Amino acid sequence: MKQKISAKAPVIGGKQYHIECGSGDVAPFVLVPGDPARVGKIASLWDSAREVANHREYHTMTGKFQGVPITCTSSGIGGPSLAIAVDELCRIGVDTFIRVGSTGGIQKGQKIGDLVISTAAVRLEGTSKDFVIPEYPAVASYEVVMALIEAAEELKVRYHVGITASTDTFYTGQGRPAYENYFPSFKEHVLDDMQSAGVQNFEMEAATLFTMASIFGKRAGAVCCIIANRVTDEFRIDDEMQKRAGLVASRAVAILHGWDKKKKFRKKDYLYPGVLT
Repeated sequence: MKQKISAKAPVIGGKQYHIECGSGDVAPFVLVPGDPARVGKIASLWDSAREVANHREYHTMTGKFQGVPITCTSSGIGGPSLAIAVDELCRIGVDTFIRVGSTGGIQKGQKIGDLVISTAAVRLEGTSKDFVIPEYPAVASYEVVMALIEAAEELKVRYHVGITASTDTFYTGQGRPAYENYFPSFKEHVLDDMQSAGVQNFEMEAATLFTMASIFGKRAGAVCCIIANRVTDEFRIDDEMQKRAGLVASRAVAILHGWDKKKKFRKKDYLYPGVLT
């Protein structure tokens, strides 16, 4: 008899419908780049890796980094496709998400190739509003933020820490003219406004990730490599530059794994400096 598949939560052959992953396919720690092509590049930094699935924009590889189980799943561009991946990954046991992406830096003193570690995100996108009211904050897990900072320090990588702005569009949403110089008046000052508010960068996924993770009781953070400098009007990208963010995120996973063991040993739910001494 053919098995009935629920339209509410479609699972086919034990696999989540969109990401084509099931229980046991992924680690509790997942790195989330946007571009499917970046998954293999990040996994090449690990001790070992195997492909689990490659469906639509969702490419997944699982392996080990410094002995810790780790997964990388691409999300595609923007909040809508990321929301599907995060939801389905949560259903099969993921606990911690780290977005690994590219970004546009908008503050003085930033350089192409620097990393931005996000503490929170301005919700200039629409996906997160399908989950909760606009006033709900999109905040990264402090544990993930700390692990990313420690990893960047260990690896001697230049980084900046602060609030990110997430948008639904790359052009008008981030203060760039669209095709044929179309530029609606209500977006003309978005870059200036975000700079004045001390926002570090523009990207397109962190707000959705942070909002969902907070609601679902998961940990999430983001580390992005600056490929566009809106202050100096530069744009440059190369594989080695972007691998830097993947290496910092992978090392952060190993750091979090160690901290989690210390919390468990001390029977503590929350990380604080005394737990680590």
